Amino acid sequence: MSPVLLLSIVFGYFLLLLGIAWYTSRGAGEHAFYSGERKSLWWVVAFGMIGTSLSGVTFISVPGMVQTKGWTYLQLVIGFAIGYWIVAGILLPLYYRLKLTSIYGYLRERFGMTSYRTGAAFFILSRLAGATIRIYVVLNVIQLFVLDAMGVPFELTAFVVLLMIVLYTLKGGVKTIVWTDTLQTLFMLGALVGTIVFITNATEMNDWKGALSTSGMSTVLNTDWRSDGFFLKQILAGIFITIAMTGLDQEMMQKNLSVATVGGAKKNMRVFSVVLLGVNVLFLLLGALLYLFIYSGRFGAALPMRPDDVFPTMALQYFPPWLGLLFIIGLISALFPSADGALTALTASTCLDLIGIRDRGWDEARQKRVRQRIHLGMAALFLVCILYFHWLATPTVIKTLFDIAGFTYGPLLGLFTYGLLFKGKPLERWVPLVCIAAPIVTYVLRMFSKEIFFGYQMGFEVLLVVAALTMAGLAALSRTSREMPQPGRS
Repeated sequence: MSPVLLLSIVFGYFLLLLGIAWYTSRGAGEHAFYSGERKSLWWVVAFGMIGTSLSGVTFISVPGMVQTKGWTYLQLVIGFAIGYWIVAGILLPLYYRLKLTSIYGYLRERFGMTSYRTGAAFFILSRLAGATIRIYVVLNVIQLFVLDAMGVPFELTAFVVLLMIVLYTLKGGVKTIVWTDTLQTLFMLGALVGTIVFITNATEMNDWKGALSTSGMSTVLNTDWRSDGFFLKQILAGIFITIAMTGLDQEMMQKNLSVATVGGAKKNMRVFSVVLLGVNVLFLLLGALLYLFIYSGRFGAALPMRPDDVFPTMALQYFPPWLGLLFIIGLISALFPSADGALTALTASTCLDLIGIRDRGWDEARQKRVRQRIHLGMAALFLVCILYFHWLATPTVIKTLFDIAGFTYGPLLGLFTYGLLFKGKPLERWVPLVCIAAPIVTYVLRMFSKEIFFGYQMGFEVLLVVAALTMAGLAALSRTSREMPQPGRS
């Protein structure tokens, strides 16, 4: 692929995003950055959330895992879909009733300032790690397959991409990313469907349906209860991963809360859950088709490979140039939603939850200056984390991502669940200690789970264990009250 053509496409794509940012942020005030002025269309939010939820990790890693794990990832996705309905039924009405801009305002009303800031801090830690892993995955593919040959250092690639994202999110925030993510989701799905159509129409793939059914790569259920991939564990983990990583995540909720009414937001979430299930099936189908295409003998034996390299290697080295180009566009489209929404949400949470920018009596001009400086500082922190993951070079990205989520979102899940289900109010000064201790204890338990639990391996249900330990700690420190505190406005 011509470097000039590639750079021209990336530059043109960026100009398109800048144009959308300029158009959507005209006359926008500070409220537009945080909540989109609550004027977003529910169906636009639903479609754009597909790109945010999937990201480059799904684009690269899910097709690659099919050879060894079949379609067992679908177990987790079924759990995701159930989790979205729970979020729509319980958490969205709560956030709308309290008129929250930052969802962690619930913790302030329920427990107090220490719990509020502890929850926000865990979100910032979780999303910073998760978002930068997702960005690293995509940047690494572009670097290895395209930019290394051009002599461009990885550090420069990461800096330029983050600079682009800062430029189109700095002013409009949520009001902008609702629309840019929708466009990018369209491009990403175009690359997915285009690749599937190309492979299924290849001469060697005339009987791809029969080959798929006999290959064993379409197996969905894992019935070994000792395995970390056992279907009940995966479905339960998927439910609670969604509740934590969507329902308790400012990045995902800020778009939903930008819809005018709770009814529209609930409709968006439910439609999105069904569409997301179908899109993940397509990614798993793509993975199986890629391996069947490789086994057809058309490309020889010397192929990838590391699972995460399968899709990019085939797209950029063996498929026609137009399909490689479509892959790059899809990859970039998977990258930007992972970064723009996270950068906006982390800026918002830092400003609203940690600094209390609206409680200081500052005028809008000063609030804007502070918010923009934090936005730039957060982008710099993104760069540092991406370079760290580049140095670390972990080969099992999707497992690493969910491992981090389990340990860091677990305390958030415990805080919210305890607040919603029980009347006790813990001694606030001990809440941060409980939230730090729970992941540490869980990590030790997981290390020795086979010895302690008769061969049982702890997998993605780490999230549930951390949440349960957090709740137990809160209960132990709780001063039971006769009446549940009534949250006011935030």
